[in-house]
Formats: sequence, C-alpha cells, structure tokens
Amino acid sequence: MDIKILVATHKDYFMPHDDGLYLPIKVGNALSRLEGRFQGDDTGENISEKNPYYCELTALYWGWKNLNSDYIGLVHYRRHFCLKRIGNNWESVLTRKQAEYLCQNYDIILPVKRRYWIETLASHYCHTHDIRHLELTREIIATDYPQYLLTYDKVLKRRSAHMFNMFVMKKEWVDKYCTWLFDILSQLEKRIDLRGMDSFQARLFGRVSELLLDVWIEANQLKYKEIKYRSLSFLEESWSILECQAVWKTIQCKCVNGVYQ
Repeated sequence: MDIKILVATHKDYFMPHDDGLYLPIKVGNALSRLEGRFQGDDTGENISEKNPYYCELTALYWGWKNLNSDYIGLVHYRRHFCLKRIGNNWESVLTRKQAEYLCQNYDIILPVKRRYWIETLASHYCHTHDIRHLELTREIIATDYPQYLLTYDKVLKRRSAHMFNMFVMKKEWVDKYCTWLFDILSQLEKRIDLRGMDSFQARLFGRVSELLLDVWIEANQLKYKEIKYRSLSFLEESWSILECQAVWKTIQCKCVNGVYQ
C-alpha cells in the first residue's frame, strides 16, 4: 500500500521519518526558494505562486496533480496525526503501520474535531475575517453544486469541525475532492479583490477550504475515522491563536440576513 502524507512547510524543519510515508513539501517555493532536502510545490503542474492566499493547499494541489500514490494525506510541519502519546512528541507521530491499518478500514482519516463552544463556525469566521467570503462561497455552491447547499448551511451552523485541512484518503477520493474544492476556490478568487489585504486576511482560501472539507465528506456520506493530532511547536501555535484574537477585536461581524447566526 503506497501512502504519501504531505507535510506542508515554509521553512527548514525537523520531519518525521517512517519508510517513505512522509513527504515534506516546501510551499510557496516559486516565491521563496528553499534549496535542499524538501520537495518544492513549484514542479510539474502547480499553483505555488498562490501560496500567500491558498496556504497549505498549494502542497495539496501539487500532490493531487503530480503523485500516483494509493493514498494521499496532508499535515503541517508543526501539526501531525497521532494515535497516542509515546515518549517525546515526535515518537507519537502516526506510523506507516498505523496508517495502513486505518486506511484498510476507513475511507478517510481526519483529526478530531475542533470545538468552538460559544459560537458557530460561521460566527467564528465572521469575527476574524470577512463573512462575505462565506456568502460568495454559498452563491457558487448554490449555482454549480446545489446538491451540497443544504449540507453547507448545516455545517456552518455547527460549533465544531475537522480543521487544518488535515486528512488521509484514497487517491480516487482526493481526485474528486480536489476537483470540487479547487473549482469553488478558483471561482471565489475571481470574485474577491485581494489588493490591499494584509498577509493574515489574504490567506482566506486556505481558511474557507477548512470549512468545505466537512461539507464534501458529509454530502458524499463517506466513512471516516477521527484520530488525535499533536501540535509540535507550542510557541508558533500560541502566536497563531493570539493573531486571531487580535484581528477579532478589530472586525465587526455582519452576518447578512442572519443566514449564519
């Protein structure tokens, strides 16, 4: 069983080693090169130059278009799947043997849901970003993928989701998911003026996609297995949270017509 878990990274960093299971991908390599031991996302068919807007999705796009593995997954250099805590953090990272067992029994491997106890997914997005991103996404789905619309509305009213664009799934499902996902995002890109956005707000396509994963999985009634994940860089994880909190204080939430409240 050929499984490749892409590890999206923007810098040189320690990587798990498990008999070819993990493939580190330097994202945005067309814009800022990192020569050395990591595969760049700028070879073959790619969208590397869109990394400031698409985040880890440029690694996913590269894997979708350039790999023929039986299963493809995506994690982050500082955030990995794990089944249980063993010794230090890196010893806990998902192994090939564990991944093979899970892939034999489930369509998709996902991280445990992240819970937003006091707000919905839509209101959380609204507090840190422009809710218009989700409204435009809804318009695209309503027009081109109406069979997903009910699920989309349902997901955005929830208080938990499988976040971070992390998963492992069969290549045939990756093909179907990415065809659907990148079509929606490319249409969304045409409807949004990215000029003048700071780097935090510009990463909107990566963030919208986090909410779309559950929509696609649920609408297609796929069988998945949730497992734990570990954040392996406490300082960077903390900074990311503080960055969101700072933006939260400066944005006025406006959910048009109360659709997502």
